[in-house]
Parts: sequence; C-alpha cells; structure tokens
Amino acid sequence: MPGVEEQYITIGKIVNTQGHRGEVRVIPLTDFPERFDAMKKAFLDLNGKTMQMSIEKIYPHKKFIIIKFAGIDDMNAAETLKNATILISRDELMPLPEDTFYIFDIVGMEVFTDGGRRLGQVQDVLQTGANDVFIVEGEGRRPLLIPALKKVVRNVDMEQKKMTVCLPEGLEELS
Repeated sequence: MPGVEEQYITIGKIVNTQGHRGEVRVIPLTDFPERFDAMKKAFLDLNGKTMQMSIEKIYPHKKFIIIKFAGIDDMNAAETLKNATILISRDELMPLPEDTFYIFDIVGMEVFTDGGRRLGQVQDVLQTGANDVFIVEGEGRRPLLIPALKKVVRNVDMEQKKMTVCLPEGLEELS
C-alpha cells in the first residue's frame, strides 16, 4: 500500500482551537484556499494516523480557515486535533493551466540537458514571485538553480519523472 504522502496532498494544518464549541483554526497550505468552501469531508493526518472526518461548517477568519468537524463539540476535543494536517486525495486537486505543475510533482524529477547529460534531481522549488526556480542537486557539485522559464525548461515528462532543460549561458559552465 502506498504511503500517506503518495495517496494524499496536504492543503492545511490545524494550528489551534477557535472558541469553545469545537472549531479549529487552520492555516491554508494551498494556492487555492477557496477549495475549503465546498468541502464536506476531509482526511486528517495526526501523528501518522489518517482518518476521515465530516465537516459541519467552514468559514474564513483573518488569514485562517475555521472548521467545525462532526463529533468535535468542545474545546477539549478540538485540542486533540492540534497539529493535524488536512489532506485531500490526488483526484481532488484543482486543475492547473497548461504547462503548469504542482511543486510536489516537480520535486524528485531527474533533470537532463537537451544534449542528454544528467544534471541531477530537483530537490526543491523556490517561489520568487517573478518565476519559480528549480534547485537541482547532482553529484560532486553545488546545487544548480534553474529558472522555470519556457526558454529554459524544454520538456517535462510526468510519467517518466524527467525534465529536459536548455541551460542559459553562465549556467552551462557551472553544471
């Protein structure tokens, strides 16, 4: 059976209780916080155990999402959910525009030049505002920072977990 991280994607974290009626305060960890509005159920991961919970009420409050789960009726019960992550299944992901990808799908990809030379594996993605930057680590050199631009990233093969890039001048000699 695949691990939790392969089956589910984290979209929020319960950081505290809210009031005394069993509501919890959630910090959204998604680019689509509006996704919470229509949720009727959620998977929670608490200390490595995954459970499905029904949702009675959801509303935004400042930078948080407030959720009232069925069966969690007071502050003490809500306190037991603190630090749980809120998960969704892969088929509940929001559709993305063409040529855009979820970061968790990019991390771990093998990166090759358009000439076929292996540069390493994407370890992380920096979100800079202007464009994302892939941190690619290979053996025997420091990490390579590759801009996520169409003129640089030539192909992303999701099935093969492989990315082909054409390095700009200056990066070529560092690789």
